[in-house]
Amino acid sequence: MLFKPDSTDDEKRTAPRKRSLLSRLLGRMVSLLITLVILGGLGYLGWLAFQPKQNGGGGRGAGGRPDLPVPVLAAMPHVQDVPVYLDGVGSVKALNTVTVRSQVDGKLLEVNFVEGQDVKKDDVLGEIDPAIYQAQYDQAVATKAKDEALLANQKIDLARYEQLAATNAGSKQQADTQRALVAQQEAIIKADQAQIDNARATLGYTKIVAPIAGRAGLRQVDQGNIIHAADTTGLVILTQLRPIAVWFSLPQQQIMRVNAAAAKGQLAVDVFGNDGVTVIDTGKLTGIDNQVDPTTGTLKLKAEFPNASYQLWPGQFVNVRLKVETLPQAIVVPTSAVQRGPAGTFSYVIGEGDIVTAKPVTVTQQNEHEAVIASGLTTSDRVVTTGFANLADGAKVVVGKDDGPPAADLAPRKRSRNPDGKRGAGQGEGQGKDGKKDWQGKDGEHRGRHEHSEGDQKGQTGPSPAPAAGGEQSGGAPKAQP
Repeated sequence: MLFKPDSTDDEKRTAPRKRSLLSRLLGRMVSLLITLVILGGLGYLGWLAFQPKQNGGGGRGAGGRPDLPVPVLAAMPHVQDVPVYLDGVGSVKALNTVTVRSQVDGKLLEVNFVEGQDVKKDDVLGEIDPAIYQAQYDQAVATKAKDEALLANQKIDLARYEQLAATNAGSKQQADTQRALVAQQEAIIKADQAQIDNARATLGYTKIVAPIAGRAGLRQVDQGNIIHAADTTGLVILTQLRPIAVWFSLPQQQIMRVNAAAAKGQLAVDVFGNDGVTVIDTGKLTGIDNQVDPTTGTLKLKAEFPNASYQLWPGQFVNVRLKVETLPQAIVVPTSAVQRGPAGTFSYVIGEGDIVTAKPVTVTQQNEHEAVIASGLTTSDRVVTTGFANLADGAKVVVGKDDGPPAADLAPRKRSRNPDGKRGAGQGEGQGKDGKKDWQGKDGEHRGRHEHSEGDQKGQTGPSPAPAAGGEQSGGAPKAQP
């Protein structure tokens, strides 16, 4: 009888061997795949590190050549007299302000001015009912006339008594008494004259006149109202606008400088308009306060201006500058030529072979346009005024021409590319050949995303379309590079 061999034991022994072999193969493949991924990543990182050196080299100029000259603009120092100013902030105040009030009580019959009108001194601004005050004046005049008539009679009696006393026909005492009565009556007449003067003055107060020349404000009392001498509002406020005063402050550190300059003569003061640049009026310094404000540490000064065009108005805040001295024959350069470094201020001076050298300079004063150099430069030096981004001591430069003021870029320029799809020379610094800014959108950071589209345009003579900025130019037609 034949028996079939049992194969289950052999299969059980060979199955683990097959599974272990398969797992080892899979493990080796996974290790190999991981190794390839790591090597690929390292290669990509190396390519990224090497790519900027090929495209721009991180340096200036085309192809990253640092030996190319740096384009700059230059200027020559010149000699001129430079005024020295102290700047301050002040407020405009009227030179004189008067509240015109009535000096008597009564009914306001007339108002003889228009609000905002320029009036002269002694112009009649209003009239009060003069009836009562005219009667008082007439009464004083009549009283004086009566007393004068009495005095005339007393003088005649005195002459008679004196003749009688001289011939012993009358008493001397009677003559002396009559003489005293005449002196008494003369004093009464003087009192009457004083009453007349007082009544005349009171009658004159019924006409309200302008005490100064100035501009009338808004009327405080209307015609027909009863006004009183005790009223605080008055009829109108007059403000003197020509000339006008400006009060301004300077730091207490400038006290000695201002006093020394004021001792030499009259100091000029300029006041600026709303733009802070245009001088709208020039006046003179008229007063310096006698003490420093302890709360602010500033000294108050007062200046007077003609204000011919009424450009200064009371209550207005203005910028003021006080001229304290003039620097004669000072060396002046553009402010942009003065640079600041760790060791202080310096300027780039162009020497032989257009090689620049950094020279330390001492600046006396400077503003937005010019700087006064005390030492370090001469009138024969050429100083660099523009192009400091790529400039260093000992660098070679090429001096351009400044034919006019530079035009401001209202918006970034489109990024330009060469026909081969690479960025143009000098793009490593974000600028095109024309020296203007190019687009620096997201596509400039991830250029690899556009390589396929750029490869299709290698044969084109025009540049590729500008990338969309914020979705505004997506789908637009290509634009020529200006």
